[in-house]
Amino acid sequence: MTSIPLHLPECILDLRATLGEGPVWIEGEKSLYFVDIPEAKIHRFTPVSGGHQTWSAPDRVAFLLPVADGTFLAGMPDGLRRFDPRNGSFSEHTIVEAAKPRNRLNDGCVDPQGRVWFGTMDDGEENPSGSIYRVVHDGKGLNITRHDEGYTVSNGPAVSPCGKVLYVCDSPEQTIYAFDIKADGDLANERVFARLEHGYPDGIVTDSEGTIWCGTWGGGRVARFKPDGKELPPIPMPVTNVTKVAFGGDDLKTVFVTTARKGLDAETMAKEPQAGSLFAFRTDVAGVPQQVFRLNG
Repeated sequence: MTSIPLHLPECILDLRATLGEGPVWIEGEKSLYFVDIPEAKIHRFTPVSGGHQTWSAPDRVAFLLPVADGTFLAGMPDGLRRFDPRNGSFSEHTIVEAAKPRNRLNDGCVDPQGRVWFGTMDDGEENPSGSIYRVVHDGKGLNITRHDEGYTVSNGPAVSPCGKVLYVCDSPEQTIYAFDIKADGDLANERVFARLEHGYPDGIVTDSEGTIWCGTWGGGRVARFKPDGKELPPIPMPVTNVTKVAFGGDDLKTVFVTTARKGLDAETMAKEPQAGSLFAFRTDVAGVPQQVFRLNG
């Protein structure tokens, strides 16, 4: 891992995914999990050995979030399922937004309290029909609460290291919003956190200092913002569609970056043959350890 240069992204898995997304670092496995949404594929990459494993899902998977029992909570087009990498099975189908068949789940995260936050979007990326949800396990099953609505393509989300601020993107609006997370898990004080001028905000995460790292669709960069919203110098990427980052490695200072080929014309793909691949670079600030979804009761 130490051979990866500081702030100079290099391709570490020449995958050329259609839409690579949702990277999460699993410390116990020293591996990165991520998905290729349109291809309904789940990938696991182990940097030290170069090992790469792939599973086929029964439908598109937008995100994978680790659960305390070693499984993952998978965001599928119409709801949440459990994925077990030990045998490749999917179970416990929980439908979300049954009355909105044109919607699908998109991106998610786990906060320091072990709760999941995720968003939905219009699958055609035309109507503001998406919402933001919180998920807890109440001892019997998943308890899902809707908190905000009006998103065409909800993205992110991410939670501050202290667990008190939720960041959410509306990608077509080029806007990142912030909310205060109250003690009971409700959201308050919605405000514009930042607006992007180059590209569209995709997945976001925070590092240990609270800096927001944002993949930029069509922007060819990883944008960065301080907790007060001030923009920091971005990390240029060699491909146009940058989807999301995850901090990993033994010191959480290796930044893994998923990218996409979707939407690129032939001329751009000729210039960017590794679009859709997995990239990495080193940084001088550690990320936050990946949280796990807690099973209560």
